[in-house]
Formats: sequence, structure tokens, C-alpha cells
Amino acid sequence: MTSPDPDGLLAEQLLRLTRRVHRIQKRHLEQRDLGITPAQSRLLRTLAHYTSPPRMADLAQRLEVVPRAVTTLVDGLEGAGKVRRVPDPANRRVIRIELTADGRTALRELRRARRSAAEEILAPLTDEQRAVLGGLLDTLVDGAPPGDCGHTSP
Repeated sequence: MTSPDPDGLLAEQLLRLTRRVHRIQKRHLEQRDLGITPAQSRLLRTLAHYTSPPRMADLAQRLEVVPRAVTTLVDGLEGAGKVRRVPDPANRRVIRIELTADGRTALRELRRARRSAAEEILAPLTDEQRAVLGGLLDTLVDGAPPGDCGHTSP
């Protein structure tokens, strides 16, 4: 009989948690009836981090998707009045994407939905457990420093 693989079990737990987070966030989005998909939500949140309207290629790179995927998302959001395409003032052949007033309002609602979903997901944890989880997640997201495999020197 083989012994259990602790790393495999952790990986499975992380995947199950990720799926649960997506389901809960999707439900909270649907309850607010914004008509925005999780992928569109991610694009709006990403767009909000720019100080000036980015190009679609910039969004694709930041989102780590192909440019065609961004075009589809922008088309949907533009049709809903959440974003607009604007010409670049320095090069009119370049198109930039900016949030509209409706997009900023939607973004505020999206943030509320994410907060509500986070509260639901984290409800079973104490403040101390949340702090520990946050530190562990930071480590996993940032990864180990180069050359450090997590081992301590003797």
C-alpha cells in the first residue's frame, strides 16, 4: 500500500478552494444583477489599476491572456456601457480602453460583491487564522526566492 502524498493532498485542497471561491463570487455577482461575468469583472479591476487608459495589448499582458480574449471582453463591456475605446492622443492609430462612469459604479459594486464573498469564505476562521492564511498565501503567490527551495541551512 502506498503512503498518502501530502503535497498532492494540499494541491487538491487548493484546487477545491479555488473552485469554491469562484462559485461564491459568481453567486454574489449574480445577486447584484450587474450583468458582468467573472472574466469581465477581472478586466474592470485590472483596468482600474492603470493611471491612464491602457492599450488592449497592455491589458492582455497584465491578464496573461491572448489579445483576442481582451477584445471579446472589451466588446461586451463596451456594449454594456462600462468601458469605451478612445484614441491615443499621441498616436491616433492606437486605441486605449477607459472606464466610463457606469464602469466605475459597476466596479464599486464588484468590490462589494468580492468583500461579501470573502466574508462568507473566511467566516469559519478566527482573526489569527486569517492572518496566518494571508501570510501563507503571500508566500505561495510570491514564490520562494531564487535559489531557495525552502530548506534551511544546517
